[in-house]
Amino acid sequence: MRITLTTFLLALTISSWGQKKYQLKSPDGKLIAAISLNDKISYAITHQNDTILKPSVLNMTLNNGVTWGKGSQLRSAKTTTSHQQINALFYKRNQIDDHYNELVLSFKENFNLIFRAYNEGIAYRFVSTSDKLITVKNEEAIFNFTKDFNAYVPYVKGKFKDIESQYFNSFENEYTYTPLSKISADKLAFSPLVVSLDNGKKVCLAEADLESYPGMYLTNTNGSKSLQSNFAHYPTATKQGGHNELQQLVTAREPYLAKSKAKAQFPWRIVIVSTNDKQLADNDMVYKLAAPSRVADASWVKPGKVAWEWWNHWGISNVDFEAGINTETYQAYIDFASKNGIEYVILDEGWAVNKKADLFQVVPEIDLKKLIAHAKVKNVGIILWAGYYAFERDLEKVCKHYSEMGVKGFKIDFMDRDDQQMVDFHYRAAEVAAKYKLMLDFHGTYKPTGINRTYPNVINFEAVHGLEQMKWTGPELDQVTYDVTFPFIRMVAGPIDYTQGAMRNATKRTHRGINDEPMSQGTRCRQLAQYVIFESPLNMLCDSPTNYEKEQECTDFISTVPTVWDQTVALEGEIGKHIAIARKKGDQWYVGAMTNWDARKTELDLSFLGEGSYVAELYRDGANANRIASDYKKETITIPANRKLSVSMAKGGGVAMKIYKK
Repeated sequence: MRITLTTFLLALTISSWGQKKYQLKSPDGKLIAAISLNDKISYAITHQNDTILKPSVLNMTLNNGVTWGKGSQLRSAKTTTSHQQINALFYKRNQIDDHYNELVLSFKENFNLIFRAYNEGIAYRFVSTSDKLITVKNEEAIFNFTKDFNAYVPYVKGKFKDIESQYFNSFENEYTYTPLSKISADKLAFSPLVVSLDNGKKVCLAEADLESYPGMYLTNTNGSKSLQSNFAHYPTATKQGGHNELQQLVTAREPYLAKSKAKAQFPWRIVIVSTNDKQLADNDMVYKLAAPSRVADASWVKPGKVAWEWWNHWGISNVDFEAGINTETYQAYIDFASKNGIEYVILDEGWAVNKKADLFQVVPEIDLKKLIAHAKVKNVGIILWAGYYAFERDLEKVCKHYSEMGVKGFKIDFMDRDDQQMVDFHYRAAEVAAKYKLMLDFHGTYKPTGINRTYPNVINFEAVHGLEQMKWTGPELDQVTYDVTFPFIRMVAGPIDYTQGAMRNATKRTHRGINDEPMSQGTRCRQLAQYVIFESPLNMLCDSPTNYEKEQECTDFISTVPTVWDQTVALEGEIGKHIAIARKKGDQWYVGAMTNWDARKTELDLSFLGEGSYVAELYRDGANANRIASDYKKETITIPANRKLSVSMAKGGGVAMKIYKK
């Protein structure tokens, strides 16, 4: 239902200052956005009498000299409330309760400013009402906090000579926990970004519906208690280069951010407010604010698991051929996938001739038609890796050719930008791929902003400091703490291609980066738990068939755990310390829990199960897991009648379980 109301709007005109103030409340009345219009437009946010943001200006400057938000003349103001159910595809729940109050401010300068108040946050966006094309020169989004709070800052990773060079990055990050005033003026950070407030509250800054516009970076250039927006300008010129000649490197930029179509809708700026950390581990605002699906029938999109070779370095043994990029190796991966009910096998980098950026040049060691035919007989789909430029330059031809051959999708890699040109590519790729019934996994790219709702064939994203980092780093990298940090921050934006599933597991002391025989930090049960905790509709099995066949009990759990869900419940969690999540598919529940490097005993509240008697297949850390990380124990237990289940986790440990009625 959608109802137009006026009771949610409070308008106050102060004639002596010529100032108008509007107030918009969340449906539960706890969150309030106070919008002020005078020479500038600003907004402030309170939550149950706590000030979340002090008055913070927002504006957008066009190339014609007009600035929306400075000296703008209000034409009208209208409020509505909306309460509806969204049928979500390939997501952590199949139904989303979409309930908000909305304020639309219309201005004589041919734009609207829309605010929405949800129970979990406030969002706003600019909308052009002009029939003409416009050019956006700059946008200013300021987030003014009341104190010098600490923030979890995902700086752009690497060493850079200036801000411009930071716009070319992989969007993989660790988090720096620092006061707002100490955020480096020389570094960009990308959203989502979380700020810790008083009284256990957190603010997560994010964006949604990023279409035909650059992504928003966050920075603090003046040592204040504020965060300011920053955007890559539109490329004037690019050249082929980068990784294996598969990237487009920006050599010059225009003096503007974006050229936008008539009546363009610009991205939502989101301020999520939580009262406890577990709320951040289960938040739907980015998905709710994204444009609805443009794919009329997405029934052909089949999420699932993927047997993957790159992480384990084609690590098959006990065979009569030399494992590597060749037909025999991929046939073995297909046979393994088929035997274990795994839906897909990926051919990662190497199947196409190197440094040619031409996806029609297949290396002679690969008989692609033979592999696709073999996979079809085995009821396994083939997904192909593609470097960005190789895919973009022949987009329609590549999609048509490989769709007709029987390929099910592409993993596109090394975009490493989020200016308007690159954002446009993502939408264009999604549209063309949908036309040919191809799924897309965007790797080497910016965080999701809702395109997975708009184009449900976009089935996954990287933009995460995933398990691949374990191949080349040792104990100096604390991946275990990262694993219990990003589900509260990065995963707010959407699903992740983290690529878990390691069967070689190491403690903090024993982990080493070994490319040919990589290992994970933390316990075996931690790897199992990640298949429940991490949202990943297309989910990799990163280790080799040889290792999985030695560990069939764990393989059976991994291969049968769902990748999309009917329901999700965040059970508990604290950023950087621990997390526990329950997810339901059909009549079965799965629960995953992880801790940081602290051994932890916790009591899980399983009251969501409802009435009846339940049994759980429980995978827990073994008695010696603190020393031998692969040590685990599987047991079948009865869920207590009071629904309180005590579980213990080793250092860097985890728990995974499958729950079903007796």
